[in-house]
Amino acid sequence: RMAGESYSAGGIAVTMEATRRASDFDLTRLAMARVSEAVSQGTTYLETKTGYGLDVEHEARSARIASTVADEVTYLGAHLVPAGTNAEAYTDLVCGPMLDAVRPYVRWADVFCEEGAFTAEQSRRVLEACRDAGLGIRVHGNQLGEGPGVQLAVEFGAASVDHVNFLSERDVAALADSWSGWNPETGTGSRGTVATCLPACDLSTRQPLAPGRRLLDAGAQVALASNCNPGTSYTSSMAFNVATAVLQMRLSVHEAVRAATYGGALALHRETGNDADGERAVGSVAVGHRADLQMLNAPSATHLAYRPGMPLTYAVWRAGVRAR
Repeated sequence: RMAGESYSAGGIAVTMEATRRASDFDLTRLAMARVSEAVSQGTTYLETKTGYGLDVEHEARSARIASTVADEVTYLGAHLVPAGTNAEAYTDLVCGPMLDAVRPYVRWADVFCEEGAFTAEQSRRVLEACRDAGLGIRVHGNQLGEGPGVQLAVEFGAASVDHVNFLSERDVAALADSWSGWNPETGTGSRGTVATCLPACDLSTRQPLAPGRRLLDAGAQVALASNCNPGTSYTSSMAFNVATAVLQMRLSVHEAVRAATYGGALALHRETGNDADGERAVGSVAVGHRADLQMLNAPSATHLAYRPGMPLTYAVWRAGVRAR
């Protein structure tokens, strides 16, 4: 792509080989470096995924290492069918032995429901198996075209559907309607599926930007994320994603910052905390919530979009502890 070529999803296989070759020490070191980089730019709560092992041994290893450095880990064994592997047999593996191996380390499961990855029926099998195993679910959907991913995510009550570049009116309506039983003032009621937009990924892959403005106008809940990965979005800067959402997706600064903070917490079911595991709410500043704060060297958050690319983070606190 640096030479002008378009995105075709081939980078997953390249990264898979590099991940399998790397030692535990190297994977841990690299993961810690990416987390440190993100925190230094203001990220205070971080979810990461597997998806570059794509066999039982390496997916379990990735999940185990990720669980030592990230706040949340998502199982993405259903990222791509490895070359030379029968798709149905691999789906069986993802739903069976691989799921069993990663289960102790993960809270979420994801599937890449897209042409060239997993069909709607294969995705359904993965989501059912992971849901039955007690995992929360999310979907990679509608990144490369108007596929079945969004509708499948809403049907399953997925916490989020990520990418959402190509949406029909039916898709937008489904995402908005999924929140019809939820009270945004109190944060109570029936939850829906968050539409997670990935502006840096869209720029890197030269894809049409996700229609964040259209989704918000329809009443959907939107999150912004970096999608930091070596193939399609090698940046951990949430400030860059906020700026892109404002300047290119036509969100207001308030909407973009909300999507990058509260929207992300909503997609992780962490906006109200979880008494069962002792986790305090994140994503907003309120009494009883975790003290995750970023101080900017700027008059206001407007400068995140007004001065894109500038190092505006002055100080960061995670859970009340100064991290920068």
